[in-house]
Amino acid sequence: MNTNLTMLRIDKSNSEQKLLHDCKKGRPSAQKELYDRFASRMLGVCIRYIHDREEAEHVMIGGMVKVFDKLEQYQGEGSLEGWVRRIMVNESLMYIRKHKNMSLEVEVEKAESEPDYSTLENSLEAADLMALIAELPVGYRTVFNLYAIEGYNHKEIAETLGINENTSKSQLSRARKYLQTRLATIQEKELKQDGNGK
Repeated sequence: MNTNLTMLRIDKSNSEQKLLHDCKKGRPSAQKELYDRFASRMLGVCIRYIHDREEAEHVMIGGMVKVFDKLEQYQGEGSLEGWVRRIMVNESLMYIRKHKNMSLEVEVEKAESEPDYSTLENSLEAADLMALIAELPVGYRTVFNLYAIEGYNHKEIAETLGINENTSKSQLSRARKYLQTRLATIQEKELKQDGNGK
């Protein structure tokens, strides 16, 4: 069994290497395969930052063009998908800076500690949570996505967005409070509907 797993890993690695090699040579069929492999997932990444689907598609397509342009820079460190995803996040952030005039509120209070809102993630389906995240103001949504979904820490978010770490913490805290309030409202409605249905 271990031999089979090793063979599968080697085959996957070899097929990805061949695909990358063919893309770098400019072979259209390989470029189409790479695009098809990542396009829908990367559109999902862009939509989390850019609420307008059409605009998110433009950003994703531009991001894929950048992927092909920069493919020589990918040295195989980390997964190819992770590398492509980082380009998409950066392209989405550039779009927000350029078009949305993202305003990040200066923290009113220092948000050194964050309340535990794990119930939020546990009690919602992924699609419902994504819909609630889409309602967040641009600044809150951007920080929330970078922290909770992309796995950036506050120092990385601060450097990426040109803000200080406390502002990042404050934005995250406010995003979570907003989501928690919305969740409470949804749960209240569901309870009332269940009560009326009986």
